[in-house]
Amino acid sequence: MAAQIKSKFQLEEPAMSESSFKIAEVIDPRKIPELQPVTTIGIDIGSRQSKAVMVSGDHIHTVITASGVHPAETATRLVNKLLKVSGRQRSDIAMIAGTGYGRIALQFEDIRAEVITEITCHAMGAHFLNASTRTIIDIGGQDCKAIKLDTRNGRVTEFAMNDKCAAGSGRFLEKTAEMLGYSLEELGSRAMASTKELQMSSQCVVFAESEIVSLKAKNETGEDIAAGVHFAIARRVCNLVNRIGLDPELAFSGGVSNNIGVKYALESLLKRPFVTPRLNAVFAGCLGAALIAQQKVCGTADFDTTPEQVEVEA
Repeated sequence: MAAQIKSKFQLEEPAMSESSFKIAEVIDPRKIPELQPVTTIGIDIGSRQSKAVMVSGDHIHTVITASGVHPAETATRLVNKLLKVSGRQRSDIAMIAGTGYGRIALQFEDIRAEVITEITCHAMGAHFLNASTRTIIDIGGQDCKAIKLDTRNGRVTEFAMNDKCAAGSGRFLEKTAEMLGYSLEELGSRAMASTKELQMSSQCVVFAESEIVSLKAKNETGEDIAAGVHFAIARRVCNLVNRIGLDPELAFSGGVSNNIGVKYALESLLKRPFVTPRLNAVFAGCLGAALIAQQKVCGTADFDTTPEQVEVEA
């Protein structure tokens, strides 16, 4: 009976999606000579999704899944999946670098592991995807950031971030989709179908939710409200970009980078297009972590990647 009860209430593990690419298909040709002959893994534990990248030989392997309750367990599942996809053994891994919301919980007794700040990792990942990138907008589930980097080495030179309010993050999009009766995945395309410009004046997610209720009461369409929310988020992010200045080329990373509505709103307000990466930009952070791990193992890292040195809130 106890076994039946346990089986009934045991949570199923979230599904995983994996892909493999040749290095030349993903990495900027100008950066390929800088890759090191070691196998490393970068893990990005986000508030909603967890991603991992293995750089090994002439291939890059990626895995993505929903973030579980325990970051350490999620990280273990990601590593095991990468080993299965790549055919590598645990002993082949020179280092694992963790980043993201749950990075401090990552521990591997048999593999060298370090934690690296999200800002540092997203900068390095974007740099190796396109060496001409100078400005990055990173929007995740809990915060948003504007980052400037050195095109010579991918080092962060300046950044501004907002992690105090959900109004400029993926959490606001989740709440909006819920209130409008859409799935999160369709929210961006719904916004693109808008035929009327609505101004969302609230800069706080709590008041913005009230504003959405008010607009629904006025019989405004879900598409128009969704578009208004996307532009409200974009305006908040643009305020961060204005603090550090916008230098092309411009990259968009983080989980929200796949939202076509936010991308369109940002490009419209900034009057600049985003560079289209050859790898889904949700993997920029963990790719950067894996690449920094390579540099650390081989002693080629030319800058300090500790949080105290880099991550100072603007």
